[in-house]
Amino acid sequence: MGRILSRDVISHAGKEVTAQGWLHKKRLLGGLNFIVLRDRGGLTQIVVEDEAEVEKLRGLQIGTVLEISGKVYSEERAPGGAEIRQPKISVMVPVTDESPVEIDKPLSHKPENLDTLLDNRTIGLRNLQEQAIFKVQAEVKEAMRQYFRANSFTEFNSPKLLPGATEGGAEVFKLDYFGKEATLAQSAQFYKQIMVGVFERVFEINPTYRAEPSATTRHMTEFIHLDVELGFVGFEELMQIAGDMLRSVVDDVWKNRPDELKMWQASKPVLPAKIPVLTMAEIHEKYSKATGENSVGENDLRPDEEKWICEYAKKNLGSEAVFVTEWPAAEAKFYHKVNEKNSELAERFDLIFRGVEISTGSMREHRYDQLIKQLKQKAGGDPEHPGFKYYLQAFKYGLPPHGGFAMGLERITEKIIGLNNVKEATLFPRDINRLSP
Repeated sequence: MGRILSRDVISHAGKEVTAQGWLHKKRLLGGLNFIVLRDRGGLTQIVVEDEAEVEKLRGLQIGTVLEISGKVYSEERAPGGAEIRQPKISVMVPVTDESPVEIDKPLSHKPENLDTLLDNRTIGLRNLQEQAIFKVQAEVKEAMRQYFRANSFTEFNSPKLLPGATEGGAEVFKLDYFGKEATLAQSAQFYKQIMVGVFERVFEINPTYRAEPSATTRHMTEFIHLDVELGFVGFEELMQIAGDMLRSVVDDVWKNRPDELKMWQASKPVLPAKIPVLTMAEIHEKYSKATGENSVGENDLRPDEEKWICEYAKKNLGSEAVFVTEWPAAEAKFYHKVNEKNSELAERFDLIFRGVEISTGSMREHRYDQLIKQLKQKAGGDPEHPGFKYYLQAFKYGLPPHGGFAMGLERITEKIIGLNNVKEATLFPRDINRLSP
């Protein structure tokens, strides 16, 4: 008799079946005993009445690996609407130590319990509610791929060992590379621009590393980045594609992962066909007027401002996301394109979603001579440095007007589900205080 999964038990009512999985819950009450088996298909309830079979379970803890053979009966009160009775139990892998966390009930995600949650991640992830987070995340990633493939993008993978901190900005991790100094990639920025000259439209979904000494609810030192770049595009179209992708991902997740979203009582984000666009100056003015906290003239949005503008947009603009434009050129990277009508501004946007920035995008300076000029002036970079030389080569031999954006997979997952900390949406988080498990 072949193994069947929990989700298929109900279709075998009246038949003998064999199931294999982990002991998820045990209730030995004397005459009537229940155990719950967990496998990749969900949960199966088993009623154990034979004393000899009950004895096989004595002293065994949650996590014990079992094989169960018995007859299926319909039972509305059981998970999946059916249960197995008159079982023959075979202990495949016994577990006698008590689990450090209770995986058969929701685990606390309160800030004061977060360290305990993450310290016991290897076992806690067996909890169905914790599993749901990462099933949603896997769906987000797959939905991203489907959107880009449907729109003529080619997926690629860039190296994560680089010859220097060429992008500037965030601190980088340095390491010895056979006697030379190397760094871990801050993003796929240079490579995705290079690949525009190959495929025109490209994306990758890969790890990125930032040695930022930030202990916040939104920062980690390692995370999964979606990097996107496309040629022959204008600024408005670039924003539209970023917004369309986000809306497409949300629709896909709500279509394919309703049970997991229900576990977290997630509400579907309100995202119109055209996400509203506000300038940074407009947001500063609105925020300052509404709160009495003056942010006018600042070169970035405050965290409270990001939260406030999303609440404002939801109430007044019918959107839980908003694009922020007209960023100061003085704060731009050397590869960002300066607005041709106003040299004080960069052609850059941030996409704020449910109170947090989830994406930054911009048009890139594609003119070879101008790019070298900006490299020297803004970054103090040497065009002959191996970190820049081959990047610049792509421009020397022809790159069209192009732009791109990046998104953090964990941040999007966090906000779709309604979590409060990006680490909750990360399997094994890495930050300034955590390098294990």
